[in-house]
Amino acid sequence: METVNWKIEGMTCSNCALTISKYLQKQGLQNVKVNPIDGDVSFALSGNIEREDEIAKGIEDLGYKVVDEQLDKKEEVKGEMNKFLRLTLLCLPFTMILMLHMFDRWISIHWLMNPWLQLVLCLPVYIIGMGFFGKSAIKSIRNGMPNMNVLITLGASAAFFYSLAGTLFNLGEAYLFYETTATIITLVFLGNYLEDASVESTQKALNKLASSQKVMANMIAFDEEHQEVILPIENTQLRAGDLVLIKSGEQVPADCKILWGNADINEAIITGESLPVEKKPKDKLIGGSLLINGTVKAQVTNAANDSVLSNIINLVKKAQGDKPPVQLMADRISAVFVPAVLIIAVITFLANYFFSEHGSLTEALMRSIAVLVIACPCAMGIATPAAIAVGLGRAARNGILFRDAKSLELFKDIRQVVFDKTGTLTTGEFVIDNYECLSGTDEEFRKVAYSLEKYSGHPIAKAIAKEWKINTDIKWATVEEQKGMGMKAVTKEGTSYAAGSFRVAAHLTQDDSHNVYLLKDDVLIGWIDVKDEIRPEALQVVTYFRKKGIKTILLSGDRYSKSTALASKLGIDEVLAEQTPEEKLNHIEGLTSIAPTAMVGDGINDAPALAKATIGISLSDASQIAMQTADVVLMNHGLKQLPTSLGLGRHTFLTIRQNLFWAFAYNIVAIPVAALGFLTPQIGALVMGLSDVVLALNSGRLFIKKVV
Repeated sequence: METVNWKIEGMTCSNCALTISKYLQKQGLQNVKVNPIDGDVSFALSGNIEREDEIAKGIEDLGYKVVDEQLDKKEEVKGEMNKFLRLTLLCLPFTMILMLHMFDRWISIHWLMNPWLQLVLCLPVYIIGMGFFGKSAIKSIRNGMPNMNVLITLGASAAFFYSLAGTLFNLGEAYLFYETTATIITLVFLGNYLEDASVESTQKALNKLASSQKVMANMIAFDEEHQEVILPIENTQLRAGDLVLIKSGEQVPADCKILWGNADINEAIITGESLPVEKKPKDKLIGGSLLINGTVKAQVTNAANDSVLSNIINLVKKAQGDKPPVQLMADRISAVFVPAVLIIAVITFLANYFFSEHGSLTEALMRSIAVLVIACPCAMGIATPAAIAVGLGRAARNGILFRDAKSLELFKDIRQVVFDKTGTLTTGEFVIDNYECLSGTDEEFRKVAYSLEKYSGHPIAKAIAKEWKINTDIKWATVEEQKGMGMKAVTKEGTSYAAGSFRVAAHLTQDDSHNVYLLKDDVLIGWIDVKDEIRPEALQVVTYFRKKGIKTILLSGDRYSKSTALASKLGIDEVLAEQTPEEKLNHIEGLTSIAPTAMVGDGINDAPALAKATIGISLSDASQIAMQTADVVLMNHGLKQLPTSLGLGRHTFLTIRQNLFWAFAYNIVAIPVAALGFLTPQIGALVMGLSDVVLALNSGRLFIKKVV
């Protein structure tokens, strides 16, 4: 199955997104995600290019357009005017002239009362409006999913043809509502433009990341005489293995590894950490970060499409296309909203015409038109995506990556946070503190320890292998890592060795105070102690959760004595130590059944527990399997942004609830008000256009809102 990512133009409301989503699902496609905020569409496709072309043609038959994203970006760079602003400006002069009768107390406008002149002024606006709203309405009806443009088309057309009949049959001024037609169309275009501008602002954090993807690079090449030549090249042309020169003040063009030179790097755009990080040869540089001081030569490790920054942007876009459970109700209502409004409009017309005390055809028609144009299904459709776009964008700006939108919503219910110890609450940067060889020479002891631990991915094992590295290590016949226990190996001569936690030596000694025990043929030959520092932000993070009434739990494979000592220093509520991966998984399963639980971990051993928790949270320097299993990844090499991730999740959901309340309340109040004649169609069109802007502005508050 291949994941296809498209940009689709022409979506103006949630019904559009629903129409596209239903079409793709009818085609048998899986993992369909449609983002009405930025037009991104993704789905899993098994088939050939012809199948892809067939689906694209089907979408275009629905009235939408699959656009070339690269071409689209070039057009944006050229500064092309927003489509809705352009249409507003085209209609505005005609509409303003038609609206002059509002000022008849101050100016003479008798010439404007000529019905044929009003028809001439209104006709261009009506043609432009129907070229957009009418075409979209017809296609949506044809595909069984009427959208908001059906309401606009019916409202504007009813006023236009009512006025046209009055003109043709010379029925007088009471039948002239050309200004209503023009005003509805112009104000809805204006509302769509304001909505576009507002929604675009919700994407600014992601756009800032995206703008850092494309820069010029200094590629190092060699001429026929093997002399270095510097070639300016766009970073999108770089491939893994290419050499680049990066100078002070330049942006790192791609993920790469330093071969020569030292530099101070600002990785704030990726990690949210503004303090420069010192880098030296063999260190990795993240594409998009900024070289503050120094000059380096580096080798590209990932092409632009596979870079850390590109993966972050793709992950955020994917999450924006997800629908959290809270959106499903709004989607169900949006699907039947337009037919419901049409029925209400008909009832409004009939009730006002036949049962109103002063009922007249004109009054009944104007009230039903007001109902059509004031109703806004977009508000319900945009309520969730707008808030999620801002929440995910701010999270990305702060080095927090949510794998899906559901995780944002789940944070609101978290009552327990479980921490792994090594590499999570501690730095994971171990050094050997002490050791004792009980059998044989120290040299032989260190050789055995290195030969075993170099095969392990555990942070303690890595520290031992790093400090005691030798070139004459033991060649094992078999070697394996036993999860939660340690390493076990057998030489070609049949001698067995083991290195691991107290569990491997519990039957040989009562002393459980050491980190690593070495065994030869099931005989204890020595032990090793290492030191690990507590992360500087750990105490602040744990204190934050305690103040919020969230229970904190330490779940570790380390010894009970060391785990309780750490928990005591940080003020953690409960300790579960000396746990195997299976036991960790069982504990998380039990805790999650009691209350929604977040698990924070970084190792391979944590991956099953991360997957089982309500929300799994991994650190960016964690093992790849932990990052792939986690729902949230903290990119700032530590716990510092953990409270922010929790706060953003809760406040994003709060914003979604506020948006949905406004969307439902607006329609519940506005439609009856229009039906009772308290609003003209012109005012209805203006209020409808502004309703979406209110949601976008409320969502935008998440950029600056205090969440911690």
